[in-house]
Amino acid sequence: MATLYILSTGAGGTDYLTTEAKRALEASDVVVSYAKYAKELRELIGDKELYTSGMTKEIERCQQAIDFAVEGRTTCIISNGDVNVYGMATLIVELIDAQDLWDKVTIESVAGVTSFLAMASRVGAPVSQDFAIISLSDRLTDIDLIDRRVRLALEGDFILGIYNPKSKKRIQPYLNFLSRLEEHPERIAIIASNVGRPKEHITVTTTTDLIAQGIDHPDVTMSTLIYVGNSTTRLTRNGMVLTPRGYLDKYELSGEERS
Repeated sequence: MATLYILSTGAGGTDYLTTEAKRALEASDVVVSYAKYAKELRELIGDKELYTSGMTKEIERCQQAIDFAVEGRTTCIISNGDVNVYGMATLIVELIDAQDLWDKVTIESVAGVTSFLAMASRVGAPVSQDFAIISLSDRLTDIDLIDRRVRLALEGDFILGIYNPKSKKRIQPYLNFLSRLEEHPERIAIIASNVGRPKEHITVTTTTDLIAQGIDHPDVTMSTLIYVGNSTTRLTRNGMVLTPRGYLDKYELSGEERS
């Protein structure tokens, strides 16, 4: 059976591409990708056969990758970030299972660094306690369920990562998100765009600022990642973001346990 690699490219560009991902790409005969991601990897793809398509063509791309593998060709389908975080892994597995092709294709998922984790590495130590990742896209998920998940995450004092906050036409989930923020005390917030790419832009702000600028916030788009800290998240003396793990609540600077 041919191998179908579900390949994570990391946050953006090639900086977060893992050694395992490079090996899988090198081993592949054919590459299937969203057109934008293929352009970023064109030097690594080289003269391999390449199949690309645009937005909203996920089923078509995944089926094409499966078809190539069924033909006996080692194939990789490229997924930005990590394949299991709003990526292609779920759809590939679902399609293979629906068509009962497990005796014809071997799949291998290649993990990647998500933009949430890449953003965290840029601004200090903001993710050291329990966190939740929620997409505000209601294209595949009911809007009321999205709102409930946001509400419960904030009530549970989770660190919160928000993917796909809004587009030009899809604004109601973001308006609901802002309404939920209003129900809680001010928290540290981070707005990150194009993490890992030349136009990377990361702003440290507050939930008060997000609420005040509302739907017209110039830095919030479909491709933006929003981070919301928990009740312990704060800025360091030099302006970095810190969510303490709790060590210095329990231990002295010497390492001795506090009495």
